[in-house]
Amino acid sequence: MKVLLFGTGDYYNRYKKWFEPLEVLALLDNSEQKQYTVIDGLRVLPPAEGVGLKYDVIVILSFYVKQMRQQLISLGVMPEKIYHFYDLHQLFGQSVVRRPVQYYLGARELAADVSLTVPKILLLSHDLTLGGPAIALFHTAEILEKKGYRVVFAAMSGGPLLDELIKRGIPVVVDENLQISTMQETEWISGFSLLICNTLNFHVFLSERDTRIPVVWWLHDARFFYDGVDKTVMRKIHSEHLNIMAVGPVPAAAIKEFLPDMDCGELLYGVSDTGHGLAVKEKDNKVKFITIGFLEDIKGQDVLVESVQRLPDQIRSQCIFYIVGHDKTLFGERIHRDSAGIREIRFTGSVERQEIHRLLESADALICPSRQDSMPTVAAEAMMHSVPCILSDAAGTSAYVRDGNDGLIFPSGNVQALTDKIEWCVNNRKKLTGMGKKARELYEKHFSISAFEKRLIEVIREAMGSQ
Repeated sequence: MKVLLFGTGDYYNRYKKWFEPLEVLALLDNSEQKQYTVIDGLRVLPPAEGVGLKYDVIVILSFYVKQMRQQLISLGVMPEKIYHFYDLHQLFGQSVVRRPVQYYLGARELAADVSLTVPKILLLSHDLTLGGPAIALFHTAEILEKKGYRVVFAAMSGGPLLDELIKRGIPVVVDENLQISTMQETEWISGFSLLICNTLNFHVFLSERDTRIPVVWWLHDARFFYDGVDKTVMRKIHSEHLNIMAVGPVPAAAIKEFLPDMDCGELLYGVSDTGHGLAVKEKDNKVKFITIGFLEDIKGQDVLVESVQRLPDQIRSQCIFYIVGHDKTLFGERIHRDSAGIREIRFTGSVERQEIHRLLESADALICPSRQDSMPTVAAEAMMHSVPCILSDAAGTSAYVRDGNDGLIFPSGNVQALTDKIEWCVNNRKKLTGMGKKARELYEKHFSISAFEKRLIEVIREAMGSQ
């Protein structure tokens, strides 16, 4: 099989190992900086040039599958030759060489032990990064361990969370085969009492289940992440002993579009309390706004930049806007260009968690301009620090915020509406303190670890048939 791989970023690095036995003709990328370079010994070509090669299939290694698929079709590629990384099980079948499974802290023995009298719960994460879903599952492991369950944490790939899990004494499995395998093909999981599958990434895994083992499928994903999903695979997911839980209304609406006949409950995540009530502000006259997230179209940082450009000079001069997050992307390059000359905008790039909390402590408001965002963790963290949020109504957190009371809400993509909210904050700076106190109350009610623990145990007992 002769293959072209479209995308050279994070998902290329996650999935490239599966293509080692095949003939990869070239990599495709839209970034002019990457084109005509060499990555892993492979040429990087513009898509228009790459599709002229004699290939069998093109595999998209990105979540921007909808746009990239349309681009390929416009270049004359037949739709049946285009695959997504979700399709690798279908593409490879049983022919792929399996990767060795890595076990830590006695995870192998615990998984195989059939003599235990307490329930064994397997927590399945799509990675071990420090992203919101993985951190939420980490807190889940801590709570279940405290409640007396035997817990194993497993992931499709490694990452910095591995060290933290080991430090906490939680057994871990890193099984890269989970990226392409189904539940029935994963032999080491058969002895668990319950599986918690985190995120949409496990839909192929769940398409062939051992229905005797109860599953909680905890969905954090906005509609955007479903663009690469094969509906026929989704329809194979059996409802027996399956409990679907969503992190708020945004992922609930997304899964209902694909599985309308299945019930979907709510399980919000919990954020650890590292704040101490009212945030400490720096002593200056600037109103500090912060936006945190990977710089990409779905996060809407371009809406923020346009809004800042529209601010009256006398308002903008009183502000500082921190844009925090990985910005080495095509979208990030555009945002840098568009904001050139706006001295009130400051890019930090990626920062450590400690620095994010320091920035939040000093902020007057967090801005979440996302076009789609299921339940941004940074919004809960801001409220934990008593920092009010200016939220797009496409962010799931907005469903819990009362506009003008414990936060501010604007219509997604509406540049002028966001401009007006920012201007209101500058003109009503003293009110932000009271709004921040109410935001803290909102955190305690919905997003604290104690609120999460209470709901989590209810979900676990229901899934396992306990009273």
